[in-house]
Amino acid sequence: MTSRPSLEALRRLLRQERDDAWAVRMFRRIVLGIAGAYTLFTLASAGKGAFAMVCGLLFLAVAVWMLRRRGQLLLGLASTVVTAAMTGYLAAVGDIARGSASGLLSGQAVLGYWALGGMALLGAWMLKQPRGRRGVTVVLADVLLICASGVGMLAPLFGVPLGFMCVAGVLTLRSGTFRSVKRCERAVKGREVRRLLAAAETDGR
Repeated sequence: MTSRPSLEALRRLLRQERDDAWAVRMFRRIVLGIAGAYTLFTLASAGKGAFAMVCGLLFLAVAVWMLRRRGQLLLGLASTVVTAAMTGYLAAVGDIARGSASGLLSGQAVLGYWALGGMALLGAWMLKQPRGRRGVTVVLADVLLICASGVGMLAPLFGVPLGFMCVAGVLTLRSGTFRSVKRCERAVKGREVRRLLAAAETDGR
């Protein structure tokens, strides 16, 4: 009972009639899938480094496929990865420029930058009422974090604290709490202005 549909699908796939769009599309996907799998297998068999690279690419492809409907999360993850790479590179360049390769202080700073990048990513999704898109919030925080790591390249002691201030400031400005505080301030100022006007009118009478 269950073999007939599969046999019919196999016949349609082998016949490849021009007016059968499903068969043509599936045949093309099967051929490209087999060619891609053989290429990846050949590359992975070249050595340990190639095998690790292929596994990383497959993991990245699966992650992108699973997050294809979560564009903001994908943007935030990509921005965090780029930020981690850039901050590590800038710290290494600063070490080479100061003549102290693999310095302990710069290594700690890199870990601090990575922690701040994770803080920006998690903080953007912890905001209850964000102003704008969450992925854009992560990108803004990461851009300022890269700028702070550029400052830390020249002065390692100030890079991580400046990065923390930048990330915390972006998360605060993009949060609904800041917006509600500003709204409350406007309401208080409005009531104060109305009270002063009422007092002035009373004194005038």
